[in-house]
Amino acid sequence: MGKRRLAMAGDEASVTAADIARMAGVGRAAVSNWRRRHEDFPEPVGGTATSPTFSLGAVEAWLLGQGKVAELPLRERVWQQVRAAGDDLRLGEVVAEAAELLLGQGRPHTVPAPAWELIRRYAEEEGGPRAIRFLLDRYADVHSRRLAETPAEIADFMAHLAGPDARSVLDPACGLGVLLAAAAPGRRAYGQEYDDSLARLAQSRLALAGAGDETPAAGRKRAGGRAKAGGAPETGGEVRTGDSLRHDAWPDLTVDAVVCHPPFNERHWGYDELTSDPRWEYGLPPKMESELAWVQHALAHLAPGGVAVLLMPAIAANRRSGRRIRSNLLRRGTLRAVIGLPPKVASGGTALPVHIWVLRKPTADDRTPSRVLMAEADLGNLDAVAERWHEFRADPDLDVDRPGESRTVPIIELVDEDVDVTPSRYLGTEEQVSAEGYLLLRERLAERLGRLATLVPEAVPGTGQELPSVTLAELERIGALAVWQAGRFEIDGSGDPVLTDRHVLDGGAVETRTRPEGRVRIEPGDVVAAIGTGGLATRVIEETGLLLGPRLVLLRPDPDRLDPFFLAGFVRALSPGATTGTQSGSTRFDPRRAQVPRLSVEEQRRYGDTFRGIFTFEAELRELTTSGQAAATALTHALAAGTLAPPSPPA
Repeated sequence: MGKRRLAMAGDEASVTAADIARMAGVGRAAVSNWRRRHEDFPEPVGGTATSPTFSLGAVEAWLLGQGKVAELPLRERVWQQVRAAGDDLRLGEVVAEAAELLLGQGRPHTVPAPAWELIRRYAEEEGGPRAIRFLLDRYADVHSRRLAETPAEIADFMAHLAGPDARSVLDPACGLGVLLAAAAPGRRAYGQEYDDSLARLAQSRLALAGAGDETPAAGRKRAGGRAKAGGAPETGGEVRTGDSLRHDAWPDLTVDAVVCHPPFNERHWGYDELTSDPRWEYGLPPKMESELAWVQHALAHLAPGGVAVLLMPAIAANRRSGRRIRSNLLRRGTLRAVIGLPPKVASGGTALPVHIWVLRKPTADDRTPSRVLMAEADLGNLDAVAERWHEFRADPDLDVDRPGESRTVPIIELVDEDVDVTPSRYLGTEEQVSAEGYLLLRERLAERLGRLATLVPEAVPGTGQELPSVTLAELERIGALAVWQAGRFEIDGSGDPVLTDRHVLDGGAVETRTRPEGRVRIEPGDVVAAIGTGGLATRVIEETGLLLGPRLVLLRPDPDRLDPFFLAGFVRALSPGATTGTQSGSTRFDPRRAQVPRLSVEEQRRYGDTFRGIFTFEAELRELTTSGQAAATALTHALAAGTLAPPSPPA
C-alpha cells in the first residue's frame, strides 16, 4: 500500500508527545530524542513548556519525510479527528456522544461527519465494545492529571472486597466509571458524578460491563441531572449527574454494596449548608475532612448488613479532627477493616499513601464485633488479603495474625486518645516470618535485585576538561530560572501535601500536610534542593499538588533553556561553595552562588538523561536496601525461633 496522508484535509488538530509516540509506534523517549537530534522537527504550537503540543499536519509531514511511518493507524486517525472536533474543555462531550452513538443511542450533534465515519470504520474492524473502550481510555489518558481514576487492579480488588453476594451497588463519585464497572457485572448498578460529560462516559462504560438487567422502582425515577440521552440503559445500570453530597440523585435508594473513590481534601464539600444533615449518624464531619462525609454518605445508602468499600487518604486514619467519628465507627462495629496500599498505586499518580476502608452497616440483631482487620496489601498479594477479609467477615471473632500482612486487632486497643487506625501500627514485624512468607519475600527481593542491575546508568570516558560554567544568579537575571525559598513555618497537619527536607534527602512518600495560604506551590519540572548531614540533595518534581516545605529551595527552570535533570545533577555536584555554616552551627544553601556548565539545550538534555537514570537508580537502591535489611532481620529471627531452618545439604 502506498503512503497515505495521515490526517484528512482541513484538520487543524494538535498532538502531544504521547500522541506522536503512538502514531509512530515508539516510546516517548524516542520522541524526545527526535526533538533533540533533528533540527527540522516541528516546533511546538501550544501547550506548556513541560507539555507542549505540535501541529498534526507538521508532525505527519515530518514522520513521512523521515520514513518513520507509512501511514497513521486507523485508531490514531480516529482519535485525532475526535480531538479536532473540540478543545480539551469540550472533549468529554465529544467522546461521550461518540460512545453513545456506538451503543445505538441518539444522533450526531458534536461529532463531525468525517470523524463519525472513521469511528464507524474502526468499530466495524475492531468491534463496538473495543472502540468504546479505546475512546474512554484515550480520554482518560489525555486528562490523567485532572482525573484521579482508580487503577484497574485496585478497582477489581475493591469490587472483590464488596463480596460476591451483593445484588446492587452504588458509586456516588464514579468519575469515568472504572470502579463502578468493576463492581457491576451481575448486579444492579447506580452511579452519580458531578460532571455531566464524565457521567455520560461512565454510563457507556457501565453498559459494557454487563450490569444486571433488573432495575427497581427507585432506579426508574429521575431525581436530578441527565446522565445520558435516552434515559436508563437496558442493562439496568444508571449514572446520574449532580453533586452527591449537596444534591443526592438517589435519595431513597439502598443497596447491598457501595464502592467509592471520593475526591480527597475537598474544601468546599458543603459543610456550612449540611451541618444538620441526617446522614451524619456518626458525627458532623470536620470542615477539612470531606472524606468522612463521603464515608457517612455511603453508609446512608447501605441496606442493613451491606458493605461499603472506600479508597481513603492515609491521613484520614489518624487526623485528630476525625477521631470522634472514627471512634463511633469502631464502637458501633461499623468500621470492619483498614487495608494499606503502597504510595502511587491508587492516588492519581501522586506519592500520597492511601488506605481502603471496609465498612458494614449493622443489622438490628447484630452482636457488636470485638475486632477489626488490619492489613497491608500490594499488587502481589491482593487476592490473599481479600481472602483474609472474607474469612474474617464470615467469622468476626477470627484471630488472624500474619506479621507484616494482616492481623485482627481488638477494638479496645484502637479506641484510645488518638483512635489511630493506620494498619502498619498493628501488624508487628516480619521477624516472625513463616516459611511460606519467607519464600515469597526472597522471590520478591531476587526480582528487585535483577531489576536493579538494569538501572545502573551507562557512561563513557570524557575529555577530563573542566566545562565553562555560569552561576544560577546569572541564569535568574536573564530569565532562564526562577528561585524561591520557603523559609521556616509550622506544618499544621491539615490542607495540601507539603514536601519537606526529609522527602528530598531520603525519598519516600509525601504524607505531611499544611494549609496552602501563603505557601509556594510546586509544579512538575521544578527542582527542589535541601541540605542534610550528607550534603546537598536535589530532586526533580514529577508529581502535582505539592507545597514547598520549610528550609527548602525551589529552582524553576525555563525548560526551553534549562533541562531540569541537568540542573538538578550539576547543582548537586558543583555547589559546595554555595553551602555555608551559620552561627547556630547549621548549614544553609545559597542557590544564587551555585553553578552549572554553560551548555546548549541539546547537550543539557544528554546529561539530563544520564542524571535521570542516576536518580532512578538511587531511589531503587535506597528502597532495596531497606527491604534487604528487613529480610535479613526476619531470616535471622526466624532461624532462631525455629520457624525457618537451614536447607538440607545436597545428596
